[in-house]
Amino acid sequence: MDPAPPVAPRPALALFDFDGTITTRETFLDFLAHAVSRSRLVVGRLLLAPLLVAYRLGLVPVRLLRTVLVRYAFTGLPHDAVDAAGARLASDVLPGLVRPEMRERIAWHRARGDTVVVVSGGFDAYLAPWCEAQGLDWLCSSLEARDGRLTGRYAGAQCVADEKARRVRARYALDTSSAIHAYGDTHEDFALLALAQHATWRGAPWPGPAPA
Repeated sequence: MDPAPPVAPRPALALFDFDGTITTRETFLDFLAHAVSRSRLVVGRLLLAPLLVAYRLGLVPVRLLRTVLVRYAFTGLPHDAVDAAGARLASDVLPGLVRPEMRERIAWHRARGDTVVVVSGGFDAYLAPWCEAQGLDWLCSSLEARDGRLTGRYAGAQCVADEKARRVRARYALDTSSAIHAYGDTHEDFALLALAQHATWRGAPWPGPAPA
């Protein structure tokens, strides 16, 4: 009897947060600078200054802050123009913000044949073209549009915290992966890290969330 053919190893799943994990800094402000007029940004700094102070004092959660900033910055803007701004950000700015060690880690996973996914609260306007250029999958936030203009709302939930894990489970059959790796840098990545057998937080093994 001929021996059974060898079984090909199943690829692993590698989940990467973007801002602060792959990159050296948050990229939301870069997106605003590319997509929103300078005059709107200047007025927004004045109007939203009390909210920003409250956030820095720990009185306002970051999710609410993002919701208000998005509403102010993007309401009424042409969807196509914002997408074009995101594409410029992806090609002109993001490559210079990628941490060399994370570029190497992504390349390591790809060389193994792993499925590499960027899971981020950032927007698809710039993450989709960046990920496409790298050959990566992505799960991220989107801006709602109607009749070609942005409403200033998120299209669905912000892709942060538990929503990150929910989207991963909805897209990928986790039990078919040989292993799951995850990389993050803030508390909004904890649910993502909890999916993984190999979790890395700020460059070191993640011990799990602190007990309540």
